[in-house]
Amino acid sequence: MAEWWILGASLLGLLAGSGLAYAVASRLAATRVREAERQAQHILEEAQREAKTLKREKLLELKEEWQRQRQALEAEVTAKRNRLQTLERQLKAREEAIQEKLELIQRKERHFQTLEQELAQQQQQLQQRLHEADRLVQEQISRLEQLSGISRDQAKQLLMEQLLAEARNEAAQYIRHIREEARLTAEREARAILVQTLQRIAADTTVETTVTVVQLPNEEMKGRIIGREGRNIRAFEAATGVDLIIDDTPEAVVLSCFDPFRREVARRALERLIADGRIHPTRIEEVVEKTRQELEESLPRIGQEAAAELGLHNLHPKLLYYIGKMRFRSSYGQNLLAHSLEVARLAGLMAAELRLDVQLAKRAGLLHDIGKCVENAEAPHALVGYELTKRYNEHPVVCNAVGSHHEDIPMESPIAVLVQAADAMSGARPGARRETLEAYIRRLEQLEALAKSFDGVAKTYAIQAGREIRVIVEPERIDDQMADELARQLAARVEAELQYPGQIKITVIREVRKTAVAR
Repeated sequence: MAEWWILGASLLGLLAGSGLAYAVASRLAATRVREAERQAQHILEEAQREAKTLKREKLLELKEEWQRQRQALEAEVTAKRNRLQTLERQLKAREEAIQEKLELIQRKERHFQTLEQELAQQQQQLQQRLHEADRLVQEQISRLEQLSGISRDQAKQLLMEQLLAEARNEAAQYIRHIREEARLTAEREARAILVQTLQRIAADTTVETTVTVVQLPNEEMKGRIIGREGRNIRAFEAATGVDLIIDDTPEAVVLSCFDPFRREVARRALERLIADGRIHPTRIEEVVEKTRQELEESLPRIGQEAAAELGLHNLHPKLLYYIGKMRFRSSYGQNLLAHSLEVARLAGLMAAELRLDVQLAKRAGLLHDIGKCVENAEAPHALVGYELTKRYNEHPVVCNAVGSHHEDIPMESPIAVLVQAADAMSGARPGARRETLEAYIRRLEQLEALAKSFDGVAKTYAIQAGREIRVIVEPERIDDQMADELARQLAARVEAELQYPGQIKITVIREVRKTAVAR
């Protein structure tokens, strides 16, 4: 039983403790709730105060922004209003200007209408006057025809002839003016280059002959050269192809041959025979053959010396051989090698003046007549030289200049023109080439006859060895303009119909003489 009391008391104690704990906990909870409510109320009041403050600030900001936008809008509206007012004023001014222009146009239209009416009246009056003038002209023409005794067509023909003569005179003056102007420019430059070139070269005047004189130590040597019954001289002439002339000239014999190479072989062989003293047919043949071989072997060396004199290198040995043969060739009495060297120098100097390739110009000038050294050639020497230089790989400009210096083929470079000009200069200078008397006289006669064939020519005189022709015309038939035209036409015909070295000056003389006798 006691245990039950203890157990019951424990239970009651637990229940009482639980109730007390609950009561304390409830009071604490209620206190906390009240505290939380007070804090919440305080927070709410703080939030409301802050919200009111923010609301007032936002309202102020919105009010200020609205005020700014309102001011900006009012300024924009004011600017647009001002712009519109300006545009209205401009439009009004334009309308006023347009109105003034319309009034001006209307006034001008009325003025033009008035002018048209006046012009129509004047045109009508002019037509009447033209008809009247035509009638008067016809009357005057009829009267003139009656007075002059010629018809209108005849008068037209006379007028046309007069106009044609005047046109020809004016054309001749115009042509003379153009030609003189061209001469003052083109010829001045060309002459300057040619004169400078000629002044910078001192060329010897070389005239080759067909005979060579060999001096003898004594008169007895003539008999030894002739030999018994003339066998030595016959053997010498047969071996050399040269005529050996023995005359009364003391201590000298003459070698005559048109071929300078054979004549040189004969001269050297004869001098060797004279120095050796053994002169008989066998010895003659031996010495002549040996001399010919030595001279043939010396040709490349001669060509090399000529090329070195001009500063040229890398020439083919065969070309050097033909250049050496030039020393023993002549053209119209002019030594071919001397002529080629002169042409090379002239072409090189002119090329230097024109800033062209001087080496190519010299090369072409040296080789331009190389075709003359090729024996048994059936083509012109320019074409033979062209093929020869082309075969030995010369520069195309050089080959073309060699082939075209007599215009057998077209010229393809300025150097070809320079070589042609240098060739003409070298061959045309005084004393460079010989001309037979018959050919010289024939050329002068042809020149005078050609000039005499023109109408109005009274007399012709070829002077200065055919370098100038003076033509005296009849002053009644040839006036000054026609004289100028006659000189031009005569020059053109001389160039086209005659062959001559250098150039020919044509002078037309028109002289009027009036004579009176005082008694």
